[in-house]
Amino acid sequence: MTKREIAKRYLLFIISLFFAALGVAFTKHGELGVSPISSVANVMSCKFSFLSLGTWLIIWNCILIAGQIAILRKNFQPMQFLQVPLSFLFGWFTDFGMWVVSFIPVSSYPARLMMVVAGIIILGFGIALSVTANVIMNSGEAFVKAISDGMRKDFGNVKIAFDVTCVILALALSLAFFHFSIVGTREGTIISALLTGIAVKFFTQKLQSPLNLMLAREHFHTKVS
Repeated sequence: MTKREIAKRYLLFIISLFFAALGVAFTKHGELGVSPISSVANVMSCKFSFLSLGTWLIIWNCILIAGQIAILRKNFQPMQFLQVPLSFLFGWFTDFGMWVVSFIPVSSYPARLMMVVAGIIILGFGIALSVTANVIMNSGEAFVKAISDGMRKDFGNVKIAFDVTCVILALALSLAFFHFSIVGTREGTIISALLTGIAVKFFTQKLQSPLNLMLAREHFHTKVS
């Protein structure tokens, strides 16, 4: 892989972060819950609103990075520290996305449900781009991989367990902070858990081959005599 291709893949990954963050913002604006991995940060942003959702996502991602270091120890590759600045980018993109969607009215339940579905589609598109970029994993996926490698368990099974754990933790925090009320985790979280993978699979199948060809393409200039 040439330096030019690597640079293009990292650029694609940054673009993927923008779309993934925009998807989170759309889902959040629907106020029916967010994706499982963002649910803890969402509850924290509801309770401690002096910090934005994007800021709480940065904190949550940094916790997951610290978890990877604790699990992998000497096997944690220095390159994975790139997750830190990329987590900050994701948080900032999320806050920008929240500002963008703030102009969209969501007074009715169908409108809120449409925001959730739109968020899932955009999030799936963003994740598919990151899969195609294939340079570095986001902190959530990397944390799951660290556990699956350390325990020698199937990645998919660990991912399901991780998502369920995130939702349970978000529910527990909500019950503790809001007088035994459920805040920030609703049917949108379940819908997101069920449909995001389908959206990722769809976009990956459609985009991976043409994007890989584009990323690998080099411009050659032939001298005409």
